[in-house]
Amino acid sequence: MQLLVSVADPTEARRAVDGGADLIDAKDPLNGALGAVSLGTLRQIYSEVADRRVVTAALGDASDEVSIEQLAFEYGRAGIGFVKIGFAGITDARRVERLIAAAVRGARATGHRCGVVAVAYADAGGRTSVDATALIDAAARAKATGVLLDTATKEGPGLRQLMTPLAIEAWVTSAHRAGLTVALAGKLTLDDLTFIADTGADIVGVRGAACEIGRTSRVVEERVRALKAGTCPEPVI
Repeated sequence: MQLLVSVADPTEARRAVDGGADLIDAKDPLNGALGAVSLGTLRQIYSEVADRRVVTAALGDASDEVSIEQLAFEYGRAGIGFVKIGFAGITDARRVERLIAAAVRGARATGHRCGVVAVAYADAGGRTSVDATALIDAAARAKATGVLLDTATKEGPGLRQLMTPLAIEAWVTSAHRAGLTVALAGKLTLDDLTFIADTGADIVGVRGAACEIGRTSRVVEERVRALKAGTCPEPVI
């Protein structure tokens, strides 16, 4: 299982890499669950660490096909591995599918391998964003690279408080059967990592757990190192 750490700037990106993070995710923690950094900041993060790690980026919540296609192109051509998009306020799975397909078109137009990861919010319950199970089908039909199950509200309960272990495991299994890479996030802590690994998820995403005091403070190398050890408890030979 790979460890994804969300960072706000090049300094945090360097600390995350030095701590052992596998994926460096550009995200503005002051602007919601999927707040996008500026293109300039993304380029700085990429320049700082791309020779050592894959860089990814959050694009926020999609609203229309034209805008998300353009965003996926603009951010994707920075050289990153994938973009993440959410669907706050959209419960229609068919509309979500069209938005994902638009993002895929934008990412492919960059001319290099930039994927699209579609995000479901466990705390939405299908009422204020697309249902997590419906997202899997929409993402697969739209040719997304993967799916992420996260939380929209970082002040509320985390993923493990919102869903039972069996429900999380079943979601991961369904996404894998659809041929998608699977990521889990949502106020996860070091103590959650063994469980997350046992679900079979490919990626675990963190921000707050890697920071000094909460997700709006600074990423700390030592915390990242502890998290990385939690994703790979056995020595690698």
